[in-house]
Amino acid sequence: MIKQPVTGEMDVLGAKDLEFNFPLPTLVEGLNAHEKEFVEDTVVSNISHQGASFYLKNPVSISTRLKLIIDVPEKLAGDKDLKLVIKGKVDKVEILRERFSEQRVTVKFDSKYIIKPGPE
Repeated sequence: MIKQPVTGEMDVLGAKDLEFNFPLPTLVEGLNAHEKEFVEDTVVSNISHQGASFYLKNPVSISTRLKLIIDVPEKLAGDKDLKLVIKGKVDKVEILRERFSEQRVTVKFDSKYIIKPGPE
């Protein structure tokens, strides 16, 4: 048997907290650091059942609640346009030198998710 490295931590039952690193087109909705509503297209670059990371141009504050509407990949959705809708709080904001106009935001999910058809 070939063992491959897996990112994540062991939970109390011994299951892995798998983390997936692939781009998923996403719409983010919420309040920015200036308390103004925003809607911004981005790409989730990292996601697990606990949270997700992505880049935003809108400045956000720690503990701000955001709603993510993530495009479900065609391979998983079949011929349907499905969206994963999930909410969470901003856990970390990183300002990166190489991306002056954006920040890397990490959200910890705090709600159950729903999958719904996209607009037709």
